[in-house]
Amino acid sequence: MTRFQQLVRRSVLVLGLSTALIGASGCKLVDGFFEVQSAFSTFWKTAPFIPVGAYFSQRIEDVYHEEERYGRVPVLDPVEGENAPLFCLDPPSPDEVVRALPASETGEGGYAFLAETQINNVRIVVEPIVDRIDECKFYPLVGPARLHHCHYKCTVYYDKRIRSDWPIPFSHEDATESVVYIDHDHLIRCAGPVVR
Repeated sequence: MTRFQQLVRRSVLVLGLSTALIGASGCKLVDGFFEVQSAFSTFWKTAPFIPVGAYFSQRIEDVYHEEERYGRVPVLDPVEGENAPLFCLDPPSPDEVVRALPASETGEGGYAFLAETQINNVRIVVEPIVDRIDECKFYPLVGPARLHHCHYKCTVYYDKRIRSDWPIPFSHEDATESVVYIDHDHLIRCAGPVVR
């Protein structure tokens, strides 16, 4: 009998004995956990605890953050006077620009020690490319208003670092440039008569 066959026989024997002994030992670690969960959910009339990973809770927080800050379109009051300055006053914030980058660029969803992506030395250049106002029209749920188009070209310069520690340790750093287009269109209520 070879050394490998002896090792396999010993491993099977140890596995069989440990399975038989654990079943007969009276240990209720797994079974007891489910009993406690069942009693808890029966008493409080709710579902048992369901473990949720940090990845999913972070995704939920990001959805609420984006909806609160960037998902709502404001309806502004009319600007008084014929020669009142009407130009885009709210360029995208650095947070909004970085969140608009594709997930492949920022390393979102990487695995720790296996494939990590970091972005360092970030520099953002914001350029307005469109700034115009449409004629007064009627919008449902808003009323008479004019659409103000504000479009921005955001160029992001950063050092992208990709590293892995296993199975082959390596690290690669590259100067990267990404372009993101962000729209900040909003409505301005009309002060005069409606043109249809």
